[in-house]
Amino acid sequence: MRTGYFYSLIFALLTSASILAVAAPAATPEMPKAPLVMEAVATSSKEKIDLNDADATILQKELSGVGEAKAKAIVTYRETNGPFASVDELLEVKGIGKAILDRNRDKLEVN
Repeated sequence: MRTGYFYSLIFALLTSASILAVAAPAATPEMPKAPLVMEAVATSSKEKIDLNDADATILQKELSGVGEAKAKAIVTYRETNGPFASVDELLEVKGIGKAILDRNRDKLEVN
């Protein structure tokens, strides 16, 4: 009888401790991370992307509606036909239409 009572007390103690550990808020230092991320996005979106210098990774990351295949197509077109003369020449790349160009026109430049 004593052993059963003792084990019941141990079980209750361990259960209470685990509930307290789960219910207690995690002690993490409060650092405002959202403004830093917003600043980084704002900084990168203000800089224009040069179609003649950007690699496929940058094009994919920075341009809206441009995935891996379209970014590679842009780089391949540039390697095959030489540097872009204007941003409008991007329409000649397979998979790039007027809608994608219009969405990204303010982000692009040709040097």
